[in-house]
Amino acid sequence: MSRIPLVTHAAANADQNQLLDAIQAQLGMVPNFLRVFAHSPVALKAFLGLHGIANDGALDALTRERIALALAQANGCQYCVSAHTAIGRKTGLTGNEMMAARSGTSEDAMAAEAVRFALNLVEKKGEVDTEELLALRNVGYSDAAIVEVITHVGMNFLTNILGKVSRVEIDFPAVELKLAA
Repeated sequence: MSRIPLVTHAAANADQNQLLDAIQAQLGMVPNFLRVFAHSPVALKAFLGLHGIANDGALDALTRERIALALAQANGCQYCVSAHTAIGRKTGLTGNEMMAARSGTSEDAMAAEAVRFALNLVEKKGEVDTEELLALRNVGYSDAAIVEVITHVGMNFLTNILGKVSRVEIDFPAVELKLAA
């Protein structure tokens, strides 16, 4: 059971209902973590705005999902692992590729560098060294793409924290955090 209750339409104020209706119209559902976010319409609008804009950048959807899976696994957020497994599948990631991302790598060399860098950002609290930036540039990432990787790390870290603090009920097919040996 969620430690922060879900905002339902019945209990929502006008701002919350407007946001929930917009999410429902766009996604066909309102994921539970967005119902937690809805306690603060300002926070939900900030997240949705950043998410919507960041997804229009240079990083392809597969790399964004790899990063999301890697961070969700590293940060121990089962809700996010479950959600991004479902989203990753819809985006076109294979089961093997999703497991690789959760293990901190990728079958794609360029994406593997982005995933490694993303995990290093969190582990080192942003104190990455020049060699790590050069590794990204050497496989073809521009400075704009590097900034987008950093943006996606921040955005996913936010959702990982929200998922863990709230212990939001998983409304996607549940995926265990434990990786197969």
